[in-house]
Amino acid sequence: MPAAHKSAISVGLLYIPVGLYKTTRNASISFNQLCKESKERIHYKKYCPSCDKEISNEDIIKGYEYEKGKYVTFTTEELEKIKSKKDKTIHVEHFAKMSEIDSILFDKNYYLVPEVGAEKAYELLRRSLLAGKKVAVAKTVIGTNENLLVLYPTKECLIAKILFYQEEIQEMPKSQAKVEVTKEELNMAKTLIETMTKSFDISAYHDEYQMKLKEAIMTKIEGKEIVSADGSDAENIIDLMEALKRSVEMAGERKKGTA
Repeated sequence: MPAAHKSAISVGLLYIPVGLYKTTRNASISFNQLCKESKERIHYKKYCPSCDKEISNEDIIKGYEYEKGKYVTFTTEELEKIKSKKDKTIHVEHFAKMSEIDSILFDKNYYLVPEVGAEKAYELLRRSLLAGKKVAVAKTVIGTNENLLVLYPTKECLIAKILFYQEEIQEMPKSQAKVEVTKEELNMAKTLIETMTKSFDISAYHDEYQMKLKEAIMTKIEGKEIVSADGSDAENIIDLMEALKRSVEMAGERKKGTA
C-alpha cells in the first residue's frame, strides 16, 4: 500500500521520518451513471470554451479568482516554495490528555509508520504517550491546507487523527427542551442499557445492506424480478414506560437465545 503522504514528526530536536497510510478503504458497491436510452456510460470531459477543445490534466493549472473573471495562477512548484521546513513536518505544538480531545473534532485517520532508521525514536514516543495517556497536538501542511492533528498512541502504532478546526464545527440546530423524567422511567432505561450491554467486537458487524445489494445484482443478472423486502410489523407503542418494558423483555429474550 503506497503512502498517502511522506513527512516527519518534529518534537523539539527529535526528527522522526514517517509515512502516512490510510486506515480505511471503501468497500461499498458503486454504480456507474448510464444513459437511460442507450445504457452507455456517461463521460465527463474537461472542456475549455475559449479554446473550444477538451483539455488534458497536463494543461490545467490552479487559479484563484480575486475579481470576477480575473485569476492569479500558481504552479505546483510555486505552491511548494511558500512552505517552510516547519510546514513540511508534523510539528508537535504540545501534549494533552486523551480525554481532552472531543470526538466531534475527529475527521479522518492515518497510520503513522516510521521510515527505516527511525523505529527507536518512534517507539519511544509511542510508549511514552501511551503510558501517560497523552496525545501530541501537532500541525502539518498537506496539499494547500494546514491540518491540525493529534498523534494518538495505540498498542501497535501511532495514529494521526486529523481534526476539524473550531470554526468548522456546526452548532446544534436548536437547543433541546428540558423535560422531567421520573425515577421509575430512569431505572427502566438503565435496566434496558444494562440488559443490552456486552463487549464491543467490530468483527461482529458487517454491512448487511451491501449483501442485499449483491443478491439484487445477481437476481437482475439472472433476469429475475426484484421482490420487495418485508415491511416491519412492529406496533406503534405510544406510552414511554410500556415501550421501555417491552424493549427490556425483548432484549432479555435475545440474550437468553444467544446464551
